[in-house]
Amino acid sequence: MSACIKRSSTKYGAAVGTVLLLAAAAVPSAVFAWGKTGHRIVGAIAETYLTPQAKVGVAHILGPESMAEASTWPDEMRASPDAFWQKDAGPYHIVIVPKGKSYAEVGAPLQGDAVTALKQFSATVRDPGASLADKQLALRFIIHIVGDLHQPMHVNNGIDRGGNDVKLTFGNRDTNLHALWDSGLIDQEQLSYSEWTAWLRPKITPAMHRKWNSAEPLIWIAEGAEVRDRLYPDAPRITPVYALTNKPILEEQLEKGGVRLAAYLNQLFARAQRTTVPISSSYHRNKR
Repeated sequence: MSACIKRSSTKYGAAVGTVLLLAAAAVPSAVFAWGKTGHRIVGAIAETYLTPQAKVGVAHILGPESMAEASTWPDEMRASPDAFWQKDAGPYHIVIVPKGKSYAEVGAPLQGDAVTALKQFSATVRDPGASLADKQLALRFIIHIVGDLHQPMHVNNGIDRGGNDVKLTFGNRDTNLHALWDSGLIDQEQLSYSEWTAWLRPKITPAMHRKWNSAEPLIWIAEGAEVRDRLYPDAPRITPVYALTNKPILEEQLEKGGVRLAAYLNQLFARAQRTTVPISSSYHRNKR
C-alpha cells in the first residue's frame, strides 16, 4: 500500500496517556462506525451541499463513484491482508477522549487517530504530485472518517472500547452499545440509505445548515463526547422507549455528518490544486 500516515503524538498527563495508549492498542479490527446504511446516508446528504468546485474535485478523483459508494470502502478493505489495513489503518476510525477531557487536552496516541488521519489524507488530496490511486484512497477515507466522527461511540472514552464492552439485548438479540449505534437503531427502521436521505435531507433547514456548517473536527468531537455520555442505558435490555427517545439524536448526527462532510470537502477543494487527469481514462477502483 503506497499511502501511509505519519505517526504523531502530543504531551499529556501520564495517567491519561496510559489509558489512551492501552485503549488504542485494544481497538478491534471488527469495529465499524455507522453501518453501511449510515455511512451512505452521510455521503448522500453531503453531495447535495458541495460547492461547484468541490463537485469537480470529487469527480476528478472518484470518477462515476458516488460519495455514498465511496463512504463504506475503508470498512470493506479491512478484509485485505495488506499490512496497511491490518496494522496501520485501524486507529484512523476513532478518537479517544476520556470523560471530562477535551481532544485538545489529550491529543492523539502514537499510532494516530481519526484527526491525524484526516490531516494526512487531506494533504494527499491537495498534493499535485500524488498519484490518482493515492488520492482515491485518501478521499474515500476522508468521506468515511467524517462519518465516523459523527457516530458518538467513535469518540471513544478510553474505557469500554467505544461501547463494545457494554453488552446489551436489543430486539431479543445480543448486541453491544457500539453496534447498537452503528447499525441496530438504523436498521430497525427497514429503510434503504436513499429512503433515509430522502426523509432527512428536507428536514435540514437553512438555519440548521448555518449552525452546523463547520469544517473543524474538534467541534464535532466535543459534541460527540457530550452526546456519547448521554447514550449509556440504565439496563442491559434496550426498550422501545430508549430507541424512541434517542431517534432524534440518531437522525441529527446523520444530518450533521452530511453537512459537515460537505463543509470539510468544500474547504479542502477550495485550497487544492485542480488535477488535470481525465476521468474517462484514469478512473479505476484501486480495490487492492
